[in-house]
Amino acid sequence: MVHSTQKINRTSVREEAYTILMDWIVQGALLPGQQLRDKELAEQLGVSRTPIREALLRLEDEGFVETKPSRSTIVSPIRFDEILNIYSLVWTLEKLAMEQVFEIIQEKHIHELDVINQQLKKAMNEENQSTAVQKDNEFHSIYIKLSTNDELKRILSGLKRKLIRIELFYFNQVSDVHVSIDEHDQIIKALRQRNLPLVLETIEKNWKESFYRIQTHQEDKKNGEE
Repeated sequence: MVHSTQKINRTSVREEAYTILMDWIVQGALLPGQQLRDKELAEQLGVSRTPIREALLRLEDEGFVETKPSRSTIVSPIRFDEILNIYSLVWTLEKLAMEQVFEIIQEKHIHELDVINQQLKKAMNEENQSTAVQKDNEFHSIYIKLSTNDELKRILSGLKRKLIRIELFYFNQVSDVHVSIDEHDQIIKALRQRNLPLVLETIEKNWKESFYRIQTHQEDKKNGEE
């Protein structure tokens, strides 16, 4: 269980309980498969069990928590066979977002992408996995936030939380994570060339390569166990 002195402000108990538990799951403080006991979580956060139970139900609806037939509640395992589904949805929706905002992307936005990519490179060199995954998410958020399609942004936001959890889980296990920086540079270059087809192609390539790195790790792990 997480050891924390974090307490919840009474004015927004339900939402804060959900936010804190979500953050613990995404960041890996609550591990995949770990059992969740509402009484313990309520004591940790200094609230009653009701908002904890409501938060766990909401997290179950979103796929972050599972309740077993025995009624034990656990953090959802990270299942490799479901990862491609998430990645493919993300690159498809990101490409749609880019198509919708391409004409309004300015040099200042491209400069922001460049700055964030340099920060990502620094985090990777320092092996700071949390910051690296955060900066990778910020990079893609620059053009997603420009979209006026709120439904698209809402769906992507939920998918990105799952993606961050996956990437934090695998960060120290996969090789060639620095390749992502080069892929981001290709996106920036294509934007400066005002070449939309190339931008879309490089966005998809970026996410596919991230998935392939995890896939390669899983195959190597499986071969090593045989």
